[in-house]
Amino acid sequence: MQSIGSLRGVLRTIGLLVFVVLVASLAALPRLYWTLTPRQVREQLLMELRPVVLENCTMRRFGGPNDGGYLMCENLLGRVQAAYSYGIGPSDAWGCEVSQRYGVIVHQYDCFIPPEAGCANGRSAFHDECVGPRPQTLEGRTFDTITHQLAKNGDAGKTLVMKIDIEGAELGSLMATSDQVLNRIDQLAMEIHGTNRWFLELVRRLKRTFYLVHLHYNNNACSPVKYAPLPAGVFQVLFVNKRIGVLDPSKPFAVLPSPLDAPDYPLGHECQPVPAPQ
Repeated sequence: MQSIGSLRGVLRTIGLLVFVVLVASLAALPRLYWTLTPRQVREQLLMELRPVVLENCTMRRFGGPNDGGYLMCENLLGRVQAAYSYGIGPSDAWGCEVSQRYGVIVHQYDCFIPPEAGCANGRSAFHDECVGPRPQTLEGRTFDTITHQLAKNGDAGKTLVMKIDIEGAELGSLMATSDQVLNRIDQLAMEIHGTNRWFLELVRRLKRTFYLVHLHYNNNACSPVKYAPLPAGVFQVLFVNKRIGVLDPSKPFAVLPSPLDAPDYPLGHECQPVPAPQ
């Protein structure tokens, strides 16, 4: 009986220790999980979205002059072995230009709208498939993960450049992608479609691997009252892998907007931040 009592005492002690560790772990979680309002989350997101300046980045616009165009560090694309373009629409000007200039194949993924034509003077492979956090079929459409798609194309070990514009599905798709796979991407140009806490966590996670070096707000989604202090709820970003980017210590943050920026909707007003006086 004494041994049983001792065993019960040990189990109670272990249970108490587990409880204490669990409580401490929960208390250590970011405050946003417990008490932040939606506006406070957006305030933190705004702080995370401050682009830095790289010493070794020469910006160039790839793709169309309006929606579908993205700023990239053109001098840092020479090592790229394959390009991935998620979300095509009727054309993929970004992917085709990357393929034409750097001689790589661009894998185009979209299970909703196929491209109207291939890439003239470039190499493209269209996949009637979307990307998501897990392999599945929804309403007759095929979804798979970034990791599986890279492997199926024989690109798991290659150096990549990637563009993502998939109307909010970037959240689950990228959060389901391992750091090892993310580290294969030299540059990630993306449109982000959300301002809640989960998108905040996505940006924070990506910034562990990448520098955020450009930000442009989509003028189709301008609503400074609804999204305050952000001017819009949709925005394009450029992430450059820390393996290749060199921070400029003399310029802690980039001046916005960039002279290379253009409105997504050409007939609408921009809602970019006004540069501070120098």
